Amino acid sequence: MADDWTQPGTYHVAPGVHRIPLPLPNDGMRAVNVYAVQVDNGLVLIDAGWSIPAAKDLLAAALGTLGAGLGDIRRFLITHAHRDHYTQAIALRREFGIPVSLGLGEKPTLDVLQEKVRAPLRHQVAHLRLLGAAALADGVEAWGRAAPEDTIWESPDDWLCDGELTLDGGRRLEVVETPGHTRGHVVFHDTAAALLFAGDHVLPTITPSIGFEAAVSDDPLGAFLRSLERLRARPDALLLPAHGAVTTSVHARVDELVAHHGRRLDQAEAIATGGKNALETAGILTWTRHERAFAELDTFNQMLAVSETGAHLDLLVAQGRLTRQEIDGVRQYN
Repeated sequence: MADDWTQPGTYHVAPGVHRIPLPLPNDGMRAVNVYAVQVDNGLVLIDAGWSIPAAKDLLAAALGTLGAGLGDIRRFLITHAHRDHYTQAIALRREFGIPVSLGLGEKPTLDVLQEKVRAPLRHQVAHLRLLGAAALADGVEAWGRAAPEDTIWESPDDWLCDGELTLDGGRRLEVVETPGHTRGHVVFHDTAAALLFAGDHVLPTITPSIGFEAAVSDDPLGAFLRSLERLRARPDALLLPAHGAVTTSVHARVDELVAHHGRRLDQAEAIATGGKNALETAGILTWTRHERAFAELDTFNQMLAVSETGAHLDLLVAQGRLTRQEIDGVRQYN
């Protein structure tokens, strides 16, 4: 379909900026958008894709339509350290020496991922047990042991914090720290051109997962909502998301996301009042835009659902709307 944002190609979205969707293996989102920004001596890429042969081939073909090749990439600016955004940058750095930049808040996660001897997903598994999902944790643990070892994780060349970047040619990007989806998520705001390279922080049709990462955060939903407030206070811009079509207003989508989580907090409070853990609460809530039952979700999405429910319940505790106690190693809310 002409309006299918996942179709391979090179799509002009603004002067000097092109959107390049790259495929994702075994992922319901199907594709991730990489943005190629033209600079004086080549290209800067915002996000990089998953390190798989199909993604590399399609990226090379897309850059070819711009009269460039993989060796013309001068820098990667990565919004966060999830494999569909980060790992191809590391693979291409190994091949071409391209520098990679990432938000400083991702360092705890990369430290875990680079441990020489580690049980895969051990922090996530422990968190699932704390949230009352012991059987799910057992399944995740077995799945992690069976998965092939991933050796693509490496630290970036430099760490990004709030501030301004000036690219060759004069384009200025403001780095804005937006923790929530991950601890160190950043977005890149071109205020002069009214463009926001949003990564997974603001997505046009879905809400990003909250609270499921290798280095577990104490208050991921609170951080996410505060990050949305930061963007709402900035000038509005064209939304250039990592997953989904380009959308006209960041502000409009931020308002929708804030309203969604407000409703979700109300729902979680109503369910948990009387004494429930995160798994029990997640089992009563519905999931995705299609209002699916928790039991209909696959193991991966059940993990995300329980973790996100825990984040909502913990924020309700912080707001004084619920109380929490730990009984036999499981958080109970009331």
